[in-house]
Amino acid sequence: MSRTPGKKIGVLLVNLGSPDAPTTSRVRRFLREFLGDPRVVNLPRSLWWVILNFFVLPFRPRKSAHAYRQIWTDKGSPLTFYTRQLSDKLAEAIGSDEVRVDFAMRYGKPVLADKLKAFKAQLIDEIVILPLYPQYSSTTTASVYDAMDDEIRNWRHIPSLHFIGDYHANEAYISAVAESIRNYWQKHGRNDLLLMSFHGLPAKLTEWGDPYYHQCQRSAALIAERLALHDNQWKLVFQSRFGKAEWLKPYCIEVLRDLPKSGCKEVDVVCPGFAVDCLETLEEIALANKEEFLAAGGKSYRYIPALNDSDEHVDVLKELLTRYVP
Repeated sequence: MSRTPGKKIGVLLVNLGSPDAPTTSRVRRFLREFLGDPRVVNLPRSLWWVILNFFVLPFRPRKSAHAYRQIWTDKGSPLTFYTRQLSDKLAEAIGSDEVRVDFAMRYGKPVLADKLKAFKAQLIDEIVILPLYPQYSSTTTASVYDAMDDEIRNWRHIPSLHFIGDYHANEAYISAVAESIRNYWQKHGRNDLLLMSFHGLPAKLTEWGDPYYHQCQRSAALIAERLALHDNQWKLVFQSRFGKAEWLKPYCIEVLRDLPKSGCKEVDVVCPGFAVDCLETLEEIALANKEEFLAAGGKSYRYIPALNDSDEHVDVLKELLTRYVP
């Protein structure tokens, strides 16, 4: 794609977000914003308002704050740190004065609207929004679009906009994830079964047209194919179920509890749907689920890290931006 010389391009990486401290009050503030998004919880607003304010926010923040403390670092939230590092490295790799690369969070800070305002102040001609969700979901990707639209819809001058909805089958992404797994196995050995765990969603969303479930299946199959795995060497599962409704199956935690009974006592787990490590990978998968598997009779359990701020991940993002960035 040819570019008009002198055009300024703004690239905005967007992740979900994190509390700015692992305390009950800060986590409550974050959860209020996150769980208050109609895209995240698909219940009638009046009903959910009662549930959220009287049954969720009075209790869940304390438990979640404890979980965040388990994975917090001296650099803060891993999700925020890795996203910032990824943004900085991408900017360096692009190396163009015409391209401004930045990052924002859908919930919490840095605020997406503030970053778009900054692009506007810099007289950016074109904006590329890249949500760091390889698989599209109405609960994540579409919510980023909503937030973008809320800010830009009232601008007098709207620049050219490009929104990357998903990259679940992108060759560079599949190759990078597969290679990260292969490199991990070369360094640490390989367990009997590879679980590919994706964040769960209410099953109803698939019936309503959300392509997330099918895109997760496609991503997992392509990664397994790249690794030359047989069907009995890997399994797709879904994690992080919330509430009592039926979510996408099979549930990761139930599979882990059942595997030792069937004779599989060594597993590796990778989370291809998470661009960078966060609470759901570092606390839920790497710590809590490991305890469950070992308690059920498992012998070896290892979590394979996300792509995070690796050079390979930067290369993936550069490839995704090839159409838009000179």
